Amino acid sequence: MSTPESTDASAHTASPSAQTGPQAESSQPPNGPELTLWAPDRSYVRVDWSRAGGDGVETTQGVGDMQPKGDGWWRWQAPDLAADDRLDYAFRLDGGPALPDPRSAWQPHGVDGRSRWFDAAAYSWHDATWAGPQQGEGVLGAVFYELHVGTFTPEGTLDAAQRRLGHLVELGVDVVELMPVASFAGRWNWGYDGVGPWSVHDAYEGPAALQRFVDACHQVGLGVCLDVVYNHLGPAGNYLPTFGPYFSDRHPTPWGPGLNLDGDGSFHVRRWIVDSALRWFADFHLDALRLDAVHELHDDSDQHVLAQLSDEVGALAARLGRPLALVAESDLNQPRMVAPTADGGRGMDAQWDDDVHHALHVTLTGETQGYYRDFAGDSRAMPDGGPLAVLAKVLTGAFLHDGSWSSFRGSDWGAPVDREHTDGRRFLAYLQNHDQVGNRAVGDRISATIPLSRQAVGATLYLTSAFTPMVFMGEEWGASTPFQFFTDFEDPELGKAVTEGRRSEFADHGWDAADVPDPQDEQTMRRSQLDWAEPHEGEHARLLTYYRDLIALRRKEFELGDGRLDLVDVQFDDKDGWLVMRRGSVATVVNLTHSRWTVPLDGTPREVLLAWDPEQTKIRPNGLHLPPGTAAVVRLGST
Repeated sequence: MSTPESTDASAHTASPSAQTGPQAESSQPPNGPELTLWAPDRSYVRVDWSRAGGDGVETTQGVGDMQPKGDGWWRWQAPDLAADDRLDYAFRLDGGPALPDPRSAWQPHGVDGRSRWFDAAAYSWHDATWAGPQQGEGVLGAVFYELHVGTFTPEGTLDAAQRRLGHLVELGVDVVELMPVASFAGRWNWGYDGVGPWSVHDAYEGPAALQRFVDACHQVGLGVCLDVVYNHLGPAGNYLPTFGPYFSDRHPTPWGPGLNLDGDGSFHVRRWIVDSALRWFADFHLDALRLDAVHELHDDSDQHVLAQLSDEVGALAARLGRPLALVAESDLNQPRMVAPTADGGRGMDAQWDDDVHHALHVTLTGETQGYYRDFAGDSRAMPDGGPLAVLAKVLTGAFLHDGSWSSFRGSDWGAPVDREHTDGRRFLAYLQNHDQVGNRAVGDRISATIPLSRQAVGATLYLTSAFTPMVFMGEEWGASTPFQFFTDFEDPELGKAVTEGRRSEFADHGWDAADVPDPQDEQTMRRSQLDWAEPHEGEHARLLTYYRDLIALRRKEFELGDGRLDLVDVQFDDKDGWLVMRRGSVATVVNLTHSRWTVPLDGTPREVLLAWDPEQTKIRPNGLHLPPGTAAVVRLGST
């Protein structure tokens, strides 16, 4: 796992470029930075470059011949640079067109333009005493908060997001999870069409802004997790195949050929991924990376690239003296994803758990279309129970599909979690996230479907569960703004294809094309920006207060922070519509009916610790009387 104590620092050696790429310089050499490039099977490589002063006025330009270093690597020594000089450059392979650096940190001229050299060591950090999230305990059990930089604020920049950190601190957040910031084509994008995984999008204010953001977070006690996408590149501005065998037809993905992780040249492709991850931690002081859809990183090598990454990140954590974490998005429902590499696992510290989301969503909304069907129960996956039986299973065992039949996938799926030995905090639980909102036809949040009181039921369950909780931006006040799928491709044919493809996809599910927002319309993005007046208004303010109190209660009550799944007990009645999740002496009690109900308890309720409607929540002998569609957390005594 990726903690300072757990990996061998000598597990792997760095590639020729690991510390010599233009974005990995630890300090500026006397005669300018050295640029390096992996481009095997090329006869010659040239660098088109220009130098400008701090005022942006170009002073020098030229063309340089790169020198071969062996094993497909090339190098070029840049001219002297003053402290505020800007060096823009592009590579020409065998006299071809000028191309951006595959390891570019900054693309101020767009994804098709020249790269800009970035000296990561130039920034003066103020986080020397930062020990890591939760005072150095790491991310397990921490409260995550997922946000999209472009829609979190009206300005849509990292500096603007930095000005809202006070809201996150007051909410009780431990780790801010940034959706991808990699460079993409156009002015805005919902996040997963990036083509520069080493870079920070210029409209977000570039790589220096990310350093400022992380530094500011650490100064107020917040860790930072960055969502990175290594399984594919977007449809515009992807030049990787021109440089070398980065992709392979042997492993197709939903986006086309997969990354070449186990064929000829794969050593350097793997280093392109691993070196990028190490650089985010070392040069940008990040605390965690969220790895997008790792089930599409197909790798038949003796050591899977995820295990390699885990070992190398662990070694770096040991050198830095602070915990570093890898959080996987995985569709596989395989506990080995979070098992140590020494035990044959992938070594991820944690993974997203969509089964928890699906069970909560079906229970609260009643939706059963598509992949939600199995989570309604009375199916091959759960033949002897309804939605509350499914919810009880995932709250105690993480997965519904743990070797059982998955109707959506058309096969048996997953494997069971060892409840006694697997820490529940290795699974992230959530009521909403970017996928589960943005992949809906109109990007509607759960608060657009159910009352805020019922949303509070879902929040109570996952925020008092044995899992690591994650809040999606705006969820905490029941934001009325959607989070829709949006793009800004400049190529009219590509833009048209994206719009038509999106509408066709949902037409198959009964949607009228006119009702599906056009991803290419600027207003689709504008509608997705949070309204920061709402948290102070009416029921929005009430829900925000409830989320704050829930998170504070989770932090206060030791038993709520315990990841022991075998100590979680869930009682329920699908017919009568109630559920009780007990964590030691603390119980979360839920009434999902449309009438008042006294929920039976296995123990004497002593105290109501928190309730959505405290005035109408009453302690009864061996039970708790709850208003319809509400939840409460109580302390129990012995029976």
